[in-house]
Amino acid sequence: MTARTIDRDTAKRKPAAKAKVEAIAKAKAVVPGVAARIGSTPKTKFRGDPDIFGRLVEDHDRHRALLAMIEETEGKSPDRQALFKELVKELKAHAAAEEQALWSSVLRDPETTDFARHAIAEHKEIDDMLGDLAARDMASPGWLRRFAALKEEYLHHVGEEEQEQFVAAEAHLGATDVRYMRRVFNRRKKEEKAAARVERKIKLKP
Repeated sequence: MTARTIDRDTAKRKPAAKAKVEAIAKAKAVVPGVAARIGSTPKTKFRGDPDIFGRLVEDHDRHRALLAMIEETEGKSPDRQALFKELVKELKAHAAAEEQALWSSVLRDPETTDFARHAIAEHKEIDDMLGDLAARDMASPGWLRRFAALKEEYLHHVGEEEQEQFVAAEAHLGATDVRYMRRVFNRRKKEEKAAARVERKIKLKP
C-alpha cells in the first residue's frame, strides 16, 4: 500500500451520494423552484474525495444540475436568464482554476501532456459555445437546440476527465500535490467567478 493510498484512507472523505446531493443543492440555491433532474452520472472513484479530484467532481455535479435546470425553463424567463448567467460564471471560473491548479502541473509531465492539452482545448470549445448562446435569443426555437449541443459537449468533457484524465494525472501526483492543488483551485475559482462576465460572441454557423 502506497503512502498516497494510506493518506486517502485516513482522510476525511464524504460518501459519494452525499457529495452529489450537496453539489446539486448549490445549483438549486440559484433558483430553488426549478427541478434539477440530472439522472445517473458516470461512475468515478473521485466523488467525495477530499483532494483536488473530488473538488472538481463536486463542481461537475453542480454544473450537471444547472444544465438540467435550464432545460426545465422556457423562453427568456427570469429563471432561464439567472441559471444561464450562473452556468457561464461557473464554467469560466472552473476552467480557469482547473487549468492553473491541475493542468499546468500535468502539462510538464510528458506522459500526461496529451491529456492536459485535450482538456484545455475542450475548455476553449465550451467557452465558445457559451458565448454563442449568450449572443442569441433565448426565446428562439434554435436556442434550446444549441443549448442541447453545449450540454452534450460538456457532459462528454467531464466524463472523460472523471474516468480517464484524472486517473492518468493521479498516477503521477503525490498526496502533497493534490492537497495543495485543491487550495489553489478554491482560491483561483473564487477570484475568477467574481470577475467572470457573460460575453456575447456568435462564432458558430447558423
